[in-house]
Amino acid sequence: MSRSFDVIVIGAGPAGYVAAIRAAQHGLKVACIDGWENYDGSNAFGGTCLNAGCIPSKALLESSELFHRAGHEFGKHGIKVAKPKLDLATMQKRKAGIVRQLTGGIAGLLKANKIEGLVGHGKLLADKKVEFTPVKGDKEMLAAKHVILASGSTPIELKIAKFDEDKIVDSWGALEFDAVPKKLGVVGAGVIGLELGSVWSRLGAEVTVLEAMDDFLFMADRDVAKEAAKQFKRQGLDIKLGAKVTAAKATGKGVKVDYDDKDGQQSLTVDKLVVAVGRRPYTEDLLADDSGVQLDKRGFIKVDDECRTGVPGVYAVGDCVRGPMLAHKGSEEGVMAADLIAGEVAEVNYDVIPSVIYTAPEIAWVGKTEQEVKDSGRKFKTGAFPFAASGRAKAMEQTAGMVKIISATDDDEVLGVHIVGPMAGELISEAVLAMEFSASTEDIQRTVHAHPSLAEAMHEASLSVDNRALNFTNR
Repeated sequence: MSRSFDVIVIGAGPAGYVAAIRAAQHGLKVACIDGWENYDGSNAFGGTCLNAGCIPSKALLESSELFHRAGHEFGKHGIKVAKPKLDLATMQKRKAGIVRQLTGGIAGLLKANKIEGLVGHGKLLADKKVEFTPVKGDKEMLAAKHVILASGSTPIELKIAKFDEDKIVDSWGALEFDAVPKKLGVVGAGVIGLELGSVWSRLGAEVTVLEAMDDFLFMADRDVAKEAAKQFKRQGLDIKLGAKVTAAKATGKGVKVDYDDKDGQQSLTVDKLVVAVGRRPYTEDLLADDSGVQLDKRGFIKVDDECRTGVPGVYAVGDCVRGPMLAHKGSEEGVMAADLIAGEVAEVNYDVIPSVIYTAPEIAWVGKTEQEVKDSGRKFKTGAFPFAASGRAKAMEQTAGMVKIISATDDDEVLGVHIVGPMAGELISEAVLAMEFSASTEDIQRTVHAHPSLAEAMHEASLSVDNRALNFTNR
């Protein structure tokens, strides 16, 4: 006889493990299946985010930023140090230790919430049956009243640049280099490409980023993208726009990359090539033919606004469904699915999901860009405040960038906030909260912000919308 659960979650990334915990908090009997494992065979819950994405990349971003600052900035603070020496092995060991701590922490959370963590592969069959294939042992048939699919995503591989796990690598491979490449090529100037390019550039690599699109950071507000591009250029990142890669071949000397741009056919030879052109939903062997769950043309699991599939009692959340592939978006969808299963009212406000790029300076935004508001036909006004006028930013020696706010002319509602500058990923949360409650720029203007703080830039930008900035000459 198969074991039965109230909820079976397939996938233990930020969407899956959070869904499992919330379901257990409702008093439901829950199992969570995931195939990630450590080298010793133990479980490594946390999905791509904790094992090969968000967490290890941020660990290297932090370490590489400190290395860069020690060599280029500490002297401005009156801190005299010898030329810093890189110990990449220790840096990588630190990163791996953080990953182990956090994945182990999730295993502990599942246990504390009396969730059965199953290491292996889960496949949805008809009638909410789940075929569980453990990493070690025999297959087992499980039954559930409800199933939440949270299988995540995987890097997109180009036919013209196949991964060889040595010289041509995906984002995971780019986190595992045991030496700094002298010349590094990155295909794709999106979030992942810019973050990984920044890491290795700070550590000494000569980095060239090839972006097929003509616009830099097309998804961001143009003012923010322009400022970010200027800062990356100052840092030495060679970002080539309109560069379409046509071939990449590993050779004895490295990787020869051919690409086309406005000047015709070009070639580039690098020691390592990182392909970071996006991710695709991972649904390999996830659904039996008779499961009833359908995929769209792009391979995403079809769901409605509440993450319900077409099969009663089956939900799908996170990177395997429509919307931005962001860990926090997946987590909130996991919470929503679990709450709906428990009979509660729940929703995700997709209009106020923040995006962050953890480069230096950081880039963050929420809501609509100026162009999107313009295209909608709604009348609007904008305000901006540069970090160069921030006392706190000056004290930190991090004055690059700005905060930009877009609001409606008629009722002053905040429609979008865009930041490039220090701690942008933290500052954007104030904007998210404000927009969640349909705040106006006047609401932000009348909110007292601590001085001196980076958050004052948000306050000043809101004042600037009405040409009333106090610490900067309005335009």
